[in-house]
This record gives sequence, C-alpha cells and structure tokens, in this order.
Amino acid sequence: MPAISQNHLIEYLQTELALPSGAIELAMRQHSVTGGPLHIILWQHGLITIEQVAQIFDWLETSTPVLTS
Repeated sequence: MPAISQNHLIEYLQTELALPSGAIELAMRQHSVTGGPLHIILWQHGLITIEQVAQIFDWLETSTPVLTS
C-alpha cells in the first residue's frame, strides 16, 4: 500500500465521506494514544461503516504516495 500522509487521509475523510470534524478529532486523539490507523479507529467507535472502511482501503490502494525526503 502506498505511503499516504495523514493530512491526505483526513482530507479524503472530510471531502469524500463527509465525516464531521468532531469524529476525525476523536480518532486523532485515540491515534495519538494507540497509534492505530485512523480509519480503523473510526470504525471501532461506530463513526464509519464497514463499507466505508472498504472504500478507504480502496482509496489507499490507488492513491499516489506522498514522497518525503
């Protein structure tokens, strides 16, 4: 899976899935504690469906990786 920046994932969650900022903020706080993937944290908290998780995985698979130097 390509390396996608967290900012690109958050942008996708906001624009494509129309997730409220509060849901993303909750996942970000949990991510800072557990280090788990944002989309899985969102699903574990019931903030996205399993279908949306699959959609995110599809997006992650086909997205252009972010190059870091």
